[in-house]
Amino acid sequence: MAVAAGGVTGDRVTGRSVGDDGNGTDDAAVATPDAGRWELLRTLGAVTATVPPGTDHLFEALGVPPLTRADHTRLFALELPPHASIHLGPEGKLGGEGADRVAGMWRTLGLDPPADADHLSALTALYAELGESAGSSRSERTRLRLEHARATVLWEHLWPWVPGYLDAVRRHHRAARAWADLVGVALVREAGRTAAARALPAALRDAPAGLDPDGSVTDLLDALTAPVRTGFVLDASDVADAATATGAGLRRGERRFALRSLLEQDPRGTLTWLAGHAATWVDLHRSHHPVAFDPAPWWAARAAHSALVLTRLAHRAG
Repeated sequence: MAVAAGGVTGDRVTGRSVGDDGNGTDDAAVATPDAGRWELLRTLGAVTATVPPGTDHLFEALGVPPLTRADHTRLFALELPPHASIHLGPEGKLGGEGADRVAGMWRTLGLDPPADADHLSALTALYAELGESAGSSRSERTRLRLEHARATVLWEHLWPWVPGYLDAVRRHHRAARAWADLVGVALVREAGRTAAARALPAALRDAPAGLDPDGSVTDLLDALTAPVRTGFVLDASDVADAATATGAGLRRGERRFALRSLLEQDPRGTLTWLAGHAATWVDLHRSHHPVAFDPAPWWAARAAHSALVLTRLAHRAG
């Protein structure tokens, strides 16, 4: 996916649209020494947006095994769509407040947000263009402005959710683990090259409350499918694992429907499994690369709270 002021265009955000210092000079005219760095980030994101075999050449360029059409669709379209809104929005769904927050960032940069503004491919493309435009800018004022914008994209719209997303990919999508590892390495490298964050990301500062031990079943189901409320990702493969562990029948359909069925069949077993799942995610979050105002401890604390609440609910269901 590609974006520029005025909408979707070409194969990149134009340097002028985000870097024009007002004197009519196109800052992108100067060559950048970090071209490979930005191209890597664009490519890592781009492979998530196009179904194979259209991405085979991109996987080859990255030096990682390509995904089959079936694996690509299962991962990026069905089980773990790489959208910031799903992981940072209070609804745990596409669109809503999470998508509005990302779209607002695009508008702040003077850009019309594309339809999938919060998709990993769009965010990495924007991030790379901001970095490339900053590196090629003739104006120090413009360079600093673009560097600030790049840091904002990293700390507010990529780092808060992508490390956890990659953990979820590694758990059930063996074919994509090499890609996930490469994305993780690239993000850590970017963190080391970027001015430190000055606060937790807004999506976490403004996040809704975690699991309520006295809430209704409806609220519990809403929360379980919203990572920002539980501190963990629960995809279709996880729900299937819960069914296997409890011996309950798995109702095919969307996760919320399947979870309700499991809770009706074996509430204690299902809640106990979910508590263990939350505890696993505590460890996953704690393993992440530390940064200033690191969101990982926030995620770990929320997952730990979920583990405690789910354990209590399991005991009540006993």
